[in-house]
Amino acid sequence: MNDQTFYLQPFPSPKSLPNLKIAGNIARNSNQLTICYTLEGDLKEIAIAPPSNAPSRKHELWEDTCFEFFIGIKDSARYWEFNLSPAGHWNIYRFDGYRQGMQEETASTILPFNVQNQADGLALALDVDLDKIVSAEQAIEVAITTVIKHRDGEVTYWALTHRGAEADFHLRDSFIVEL
Repeated sequence: MNDQTFYLQPFPSPKSLPNLKIAGNIARNSNQLTICYTLEGDLKEIAIAPPSNAPSRKHELWEDTCFEFFIGIKDSARYWEFNLSPAGHWNIYRFDGYRQGMQEETASTILPFNVQNQADGLALALDVDLDKIVSAEQAIEVAITTVIKHRDGEVTYWALTHRGAEADFHLRDSFIVEL
């Protein structure tokens, strides 16, 4: 098992950011991936969708507050983007290379995860079996990210690292967690 703690940083912005902290941990045990996010701080300034009674696969979740991670196979251009909405909606996309060949990943038809609203924050936890997309023997590289939409409509981008001149979660040199 390879368990790592993470802390996300906002992409530099001239605008003042609300007092937020995004942290968590990620682990891979055999081919089971576990990722947990905690969002703490002044959440009344953040647009967070209420829990849905019928969570489902949806597109363009990144246009609102959305927890994301990207998995790439080491030494391969192929990667996957996982989107998790605090409302319970989700999606997985497969790419052949940097922003190339985007397709909905149909190997998964459900992606259940847990969202807990807490007094001073929000916690999101996901356990996912990676067998349908990568083998347990393949080393993976992961980028952990979050999109935060503020009540005023402004969007901030949070990641382990920002390697580009603009916020771009798809840059492979930002897939810095190896599992």
